Amino acid sequence: MTHITWEDFERVEIRVGTVVSAEVFAAARIPAYVIHADFGPGLGVLKSSARVTDLYRPEELVGRQIVGVVNFPPKQIGPLRSQFLVTGFPDADGAIVLAAPERPVPNGARLT
Repeated sequence: MTHITWEDFERVEIRVGTVVSAEVFAAARIPAYVIHADFGPGLGVLKSSARVTDLYRPEELVGRQIVGVVNFPPKQIGPLRSQFLVTGFPDADGAIVLAAPERPVPNGARLT
């Protein structure tokens, strides 16, 4: 394990957003969705690719709050310019379970 400083952690902006749309990422080499999530005032709606097709259908994601890293530089994923990193954890079979707050919180709330 590599240790980081508190200042390193403070630089990572981990925020909550609500999924406003999700669709199959047809151009992806590995099955994925294109997710648009509203991260509230100041950030607005951002898009990303998420490999969560094993456990979720696009229509199940809409309206759900997720946790994302919003201050990585944009990343080109095929034809998609990803603006945030969707977070999750692999289950025992390797399928990704989305990270999400236990209760509703305002969009844009930062992990503290």
